[in-house]
Amino acid sequence: MDARLAAKQRIGRTMGRNKDLSILRTLQIDAIRVGILAVLSSLLLCLPIVGRAHEVTPTIADFDSSDGQVNLVLRLNVEAFVAGIDLDGRSDTDESDRSDDYDLLRNMSQQELEPMVRLFAEDWVPEIRLEAGGPVSLQLEEVSIPDVGDASLPRSTQLAFSGSLPSSALYLNLTWPKGSGALVLRQNGVPEPYTGYLLGGLRSPSIALKGGAVQSPWEIFQAYVPVGFDHILPKGLDHILFVLGLFFLSTRMGPLLWQVTTFTLAHSITLALGALGLVSVNPAVVEPLIAASIVFVAVENIFARRLHLWRPLVIFAFGLLHGLGFASVLGEFGLPQDHVIPALLGFNVGVELGQLTVITIAFGLLGYWFGKHPKYRGRVAIPASVTIALIGSYWFYERVFL
Repeated sequence: MDARLAAKQRIGRTMGRNKDLSILRTLQIDAIRVGILAVLSSLLLCLPIVGRAHEVTPTIADFDSSDGQVNLVLRLNVEAFVAGIDLDGRSDTDESDRSDDYDLLRNMSQQELEPMVRLFAEDWVPEIRLEAGGPVSLQLEEVSIPDVGDASLPRSTQLAFSGSLPSSALYLNLTWPKGSGALVLRQNGVPEPYTGYLLGGLRSPSIALKGGAVQSPWEIFQAYVPVGFDHILPKGLDHILFVLGLFFLSTRMGPLLWQVTTFTLAHSITLALGALGLVSVNPAVVEPLIAASIVFVAVENIFARRLHLWRPLVIFAFGLLHGLGFASVLGEFGLPQDHVIPALLGFNVGVELGQLTVITIAFGLLGYWFGKHPKYRGRVAIPASVTIALIGSYWFYERVFL
């Protein structure tokens, strides 16, 4: 009798501990749920800002040298510079507290804006440190500002500079000012010209003025990896939400691997075709469809508990669309004519590393700890998918009707 009573007491204590652990895990997953909804809801509240966001584009710098003179032509979103926005690591100007100044400048005509640009250039150009055996002083020669056009899109203004080179100069270095965002530096008029990518505050390698400074395929590959990664983290919010939509269907490795592999294969195809100019689709068509793809995967997460046969096929189709979006970004940077393939591969690897980083973070925070909890789907995956679907729906509406 005593043994039976002792056994019952042990069972009772065990059940009590299990109940306590169950309550603790429920509280933990509730806390995670609140955290996820807080983050995604904050994105939802920011939608009006995202909707009218002005994308930050890289500055394109073309230079050549002859007869002791260097000519440098910059194509840049000059309104962001004049407004004093720090462009390093920024994806759109509305993230800055000076976005109102940018909007005002962006709506100015060429006649109104040009005097302000010239005043800005006088103060800013000394920060572009050009060296060729010694400092090279640059002078502003020309300002070319396009018509206002669609004020929701960045305007590419052209600034032309020139400077005198020392007679003994053989090489040139350029330091791009900190806070100026990304720069694509391209040499013209020589055999084997240099093409490189700089972030704000960085210095180019020594570039032979007579050519021959072309980068090796491996150097080109390495240079384009961060370009692709940067397009996902931190700048690719729509692509991040799409990947999270794939993640929230199931935290099991099998379904996740199928989806990511299908998506990668598809966008790699259209990225290559689009970057090479073999396929061209109007962004006004592509961007709303990318938003629709986010809505689709998120809504299906709500109703589907497993990976159905048609989902990889649909994801493949959506991957083709996302690849066209990636190609438009790569087109802004340009591709080195002699090393197109290494540049494409580097950019694509960067994109994949960005996507894998998103999945790794999501799995590390959620899947590993709570993915097997019986209430994970109802309290985390579905609410998160609903929020993602709402964001995608707004983007679709904004890209079609606004």
